[in-house]
Amino acid sequence: MADLFASEPPAETGHRPLADRLRPQKLSEVIGQRQVLGPDAPLTVMLQAGALGSLVFWGPPGVGKTTIARLLAYETDLHFVQISAIFTGVPDLKKVFEAARIRRQNGQGTLLFVDEIHRFNKAQQDGFLPHMEDGTILLVGATTENPSFELNAAVLSRAQVLVLERLDVTDLELMAQRAEQELDTPLPLEPSARSALLDMADGDGRALLNLIEQIAAWKLDAPLDQTTLAARLMRRAAQYDKSGDAHYNLISALHKSVRGSDPDAALYWFARMLEGGEDPRYLARRITRMAVEDIGLADPQAQSICLQSWETFERLGSPEGELALGQALVYLALAPKSNATYVAYKGARKAAKQTGSHPPPKHILNAPTSLMKDQGYGDNYAYDHDAEDGFSGQNYFPDGMARPDLYQPVERGFERDLKKRIDYFAKLRAKRDT
Repeated sequence: MADLFASEPPAETGHRPLADRLRPQKLSEVIGQRQVLGPDAPLTVMLQAGALGSLVFWGPPGVGKTTIARLLAYETDLHFVQISAIFTGVPDLKKVFEAARIRRQNGQGTLLFVDEIHRFNKAQQDGFLPHMEDGTILLVGATTENPSFELNAAVLSRAQVLVLERLDVTDLELMAQRAEQELDTPLPLEPSARSALLDMADGDGRALLNLIEQIAAWKLDAPLDQTTLAARLMRRAAQYDKSGDAHYNLISALHKSVRGSDPDAALYWFARMLEGGEDPRYLARRITRMAVEDIGLADPQAQSICLQSWETFERLGSPEGELALGQALVYLALAPKSNATYVAYKGARKAAKQTGSHPPPKHILNAPTSLMKDQGYGDNYAYDHDAEDGFSGQNYFPDGMARPDLYQPVERGFERDLKKRIDYFAKLRAKRDT
């Protein structure tokens, strides 16, 4: 996948896309990415020190990954070579490395830019390592996926990951102004339409320039309003990969909005995922998980409401059924919160791993055979219903194991009542132990 601005040399004749004509000629002309190109930012410091190392650019499409890599090669007098992991196999890589080796022997270094580097498998990624280590290539990889999950640890240990961010409205407006200068005419758009155009770009500079080029080709005599512009231009689909990093980012935002008791934010992220094509059944499952993890017994009804909304979706189907899931989200966001059961469960699992070989105390074991009775199974078991208050206070943990306090309910919602019950039984237990 090419990045912002074409990477091949422009043709001397014929049409040149606007994005190609506006390609920056030096790093100071790059729009956005101040976090890596600004004063005291990583790339600036590396260049000033003359110590540019291998890099991985992580960011969405159209934010300048290819452009910055090309300009880094220019700034450091390195030969720029670009390949794409989609179209490059092992034989192609061998040719690239051999050419870089010969180039190095002749006194010329190579900056190898690898687009979609995450699409290389483990063996192919390992193939870069010796050439990175001996200085044959300076690797600059580009990926839209989280490098922590998609790239080998060995590659990551030899390269610095720099995050490139989607362009904000200010960046896009500056890019639109440069386009107007190149076209030598202002965009024929009313202010509201211009704002809508920037929104359509969705942080992607290349997409913005392509849209501007379309508008310029219309040869309009009067400015367009927002409604007419929307009718003429198909709005770009939101950047959302149901199996990629955006998927996990958005579900995290949805979950944390519910946990933070913000129904408006929860509905927003829910809608973002639906608009991106997410499976509502996946959302129904995650919504139910939120009820179990973050509301718990503070509101026992929350889990039932989630299951009912899930069932309603299955009966109504889409798009009507999504409303039921939205109602469940609002309920969860406004419900009292408690993760006491979740914490207790994790604590129990941890204790079970640490004491997994301890048998139960014999007094709570059944004794269906005479041999087991002779071994003491069931001896001195106190039947709770025979106690005056229905509570024997016996120990049910392994002998010699300190009693842990796993479940600690909060003073919110229904767990207030459960806390009173726990405190009551604790007093009875302490009374019987004395």
